Amino acid sequence: MIALFAIIFLALAFDYINGFHDAANSIATIVSTRVMSPRAAVLWAAFFNFVAFLVFETHVAGNIAKGVEAHWISLTLVGAGLMGAIVWNLLTWWWGLPSSSSHALLGGVAGAAVYKARSFACLDLAFFRKTAAFIVISPVLGAILGFLAMSLVMKIFGGTAPRKIDRGFRTAQLLSASLYSLGHGGNDAQKTMGIIMMALVTTNHLAKGAHVPLWVVLLCHTAMGLGTMSGGWRIVKTMGMKITKLQPVGGFCAETSGAITLFAATALGIPVSTTHTITGSIIGVGSTRKLSAVRWGVAGRIVWAWILTVPAAAAVSAGSYAIARACGAAP
Repeated sequence: MIALFAIIFLALAFDYINGFHDAANSIATIVSTRVMSPRAAVLWAAFFNFVAFLVFETHVAGNIAKGVEAHWISLTLVGAGLMGAIVWNLLTWWWGLPSSSSHALLGGVAGAAVYKARSFACLDLAFFRKTAAFIVISPVLGAILGFLAMSLVMKIFGGTAPRKIDRGFRTAQLLSASLYSLGHGGNDAQKTMGIIMMALVTTNHLAKGAHVPLWVVLLCHTAMGLGTMSGGWRIVKTMGMKITKLQPVGGFCAETSGAITLFAATALGIPVSTTHTITGSIIGVGSTRKLSAVRWGVAGRIVWAWILTVPAAAAVSAGSYAIARACGAAP
């Protein structure tokens, strides 16, 4: 029982880190456009991160809980997977790179499982292939929607005085930021729920395929909300100020496009990266002015972080599992 509590605590620690690591996803645009102060923005985002459980069903959590074949799962494996995700998240936060907490977690769990089984057959490969496909699909879709939304707004309001546009979209951005934070909470918090479900099923506290208990849902949304309230200022600067210069109208289009992508993925039960999604949306919005408006050097560093996330988290988790085995804590 103590081991189970330790794993749940570690999972909630990851969820908290996910919150402050990915706070930039929810607030970077609204802070960089000066619609909200940083402190007000994180409180706003944290609130909508938390209430997302009232809107979305737990399809993502259920899919993650089934991502590894049940007979391979153990508390040690879950703990090793969480360590891989936590270490990579903290490193990329320190470097100010907006990497994917989602893919760090999936890479961590997969790395420990493959090391234990010595085979990829222990994974639900169809689920992981679909998730891998969305590493590309979510930022591309975000970029396309961001470009189209910004182009449409420019066409509709092209003859309107800039001051009037700015005033109107400052108000509209409050709505778009809340929708994006809602989508962020709905998709990301469910990943930790899925990990806790793994631990509960493997210790026979829940039957395989059971619904996510309400206490797990509330704990995960609370941990993510508290993490978001802590902010992730290093990454906020990268997301909101270094990729491209945003005005309220651009922030609105980026957040709305990202929210549409997240809502669709969550409804389909696909764990996507909110980082990838909003980055793609910001690039799409910036490219409507001219391609040189996007700082491609910064974007390139971000893409490299995306590429390295899964293998890096997997390597750390496999190493953690190997250490546990050497210490006699794992078979």
